[in-house]
Amino acid sequence: MAKEEMHKIGVSLILILIFMIGAISDCGAQTPAENSAVIAPDFTATDLDGRTFNLSDLRGESLILHITNIEIPLCRECETHLKDQLKELAALKAADPNVQIVTLNLRKNPYSRDGRSLAEGWWKVNITWPWIEDIEPYSVGSKYLDYWNVRGGASNPTVLLINKDGKIAGIYHIYRVGEGEVDGVQTAETLSKKLQDLKGSQWKEMEGEISQQNVSALGMFILGIVTSLAPCSIALMIAVFSYVMTVRRKDEYLRKSTSTSKEGFIMGVAFTLGMAAVFFVLGLFISQVGLLVRDARIFDLAAGIIMILLGISTFKPLGEIFAPVTSVFRRNPSGEVHEKGESLIQKSVKISIGLFKYSAFIGAFSLGIFFALGWAPCALSMVLPVLIWLASQNVTPLMGGMMLFIFGLGHGVPIIPISTFSRTVGGRIGDKYIAIGSWTTKFFGLLVIAVGVVYAARYFGFVLW
Repeated sequence: MAKEEMHKIGVSLILILIFMIGAISDCGAQTPAENSAVIAPDFTATDLDGRTFNLSDLRGESLILHITNIEIPLCRECETHLKDQLKELAALKAADPNVQIVTLNLRKNPYSRDGRSLAEGWWKVNITWPWIEDIEPYSVGSKYLDYWNVRGGASNPTVLLINKDGKIAGIYHIYRVGEGEVDGVQTAETLSKKLQDLKGSQWKEMEGEISQQNVSALGMFILGIVTSLAPCSIALMIAVFSYVMTVRRKDEYLRKSTSTSKEGFIMGVAFTLGMAAVFFVLGLFISQVGLLVRDARIFDLAAGIIMILLGISTFKPLGEIFAPVTSVFRRNPSGEVHEKGESLIQKSVKISIGLFKYSAFIGAFSLGIFFALGWAPCALSMVLPVLIWLASQNVTPLMGGMMLFIFGLGHGVPIIPISTFSRTVGGRIGDKYIAIGSWTTKFFGLLVIAVGVVYAARYFGFVLW
């Protein structure tokens, strides 16, 4: 490939990286609320007293939508704010019975008692307004994700003011789990005054902030491509596909009437889909686990430390850094030499080659699955930061799966040209990938270290992003 072409590739990759950083930095970004209020997402729900209603049915008067999480186990760090906010709402309702209040209790534990009975039993609060129990995956609460999420964490509780036209006029994050008080408890007097202002012309613009969760599909796809360029990962894929193509020709699995380039392309696409399928399942699991761990304050510190270590590993393997320590535990007193068996990749290639007899697509698809399950350790330092970032996002498991599926498509894209063209041309393309990936990996490592510092800083109360 000519130097001019290499220059174009380098410039293009730089532009892609800039775009990727912009796309990913938009995910979960905290943005000021716009001056023009937005319509509150409508929903149909049945409260604990058996009344079924639509939110839109309550238009004509201002409304307080109280979003909280009261269950067993209870969030101990936010219990005071949960209790105080409920008492203020009860006081407001007692002072003005005509005030419209609806509580949406987001519950992770379907076997826990409902939040209303817990609040009435624990805190002796008289709750006389509609109370909705929304069990995970939050069919109602997911519509308000941008409102009860703040800086990548859950606000528990959150209070929304909705005017008579059904538009959100105020967003108040009472307490951010893992961080502390944000807007604080909204007293009965404060809420009463705000409701009065909503009736007149005193209310000029929407108060509060919206935490946008608009994850860019294109950004995830490009991030997948960039993280796939770990040199050892590309080299391993080239070796695997060269071996597979050699064995297939040797056993005459390719017929003369079949186009080698066409079948190579199909194999590359199938391999990519196989990898993406594994990432989809991983996304479901990571998002599910994230629901349990991301609200813990220690999560930010742990995520930050892991990311910093992973970023450092792109410059020097952690195994070499910690070798003096790990070598103590790896000594073999007997001095015997144990032979290693076949690796997972070697076993999976043999299984996939057997499937090639029936279908090239199925064989390559299975190879993509096996490769994603046991890909090279050096690629792990590129992919794991993405998994940690996903765990920190307030997204449903299905959305998390789709995000990683798109990421997986991008992660498998480099294999398509390698498998499509002849081994000579494909090898040259792979060499270019490795050359580009050698410095792209370093750049990505610096980016991961920076993100790790941001996460760790949150633990100490410094919100940098």
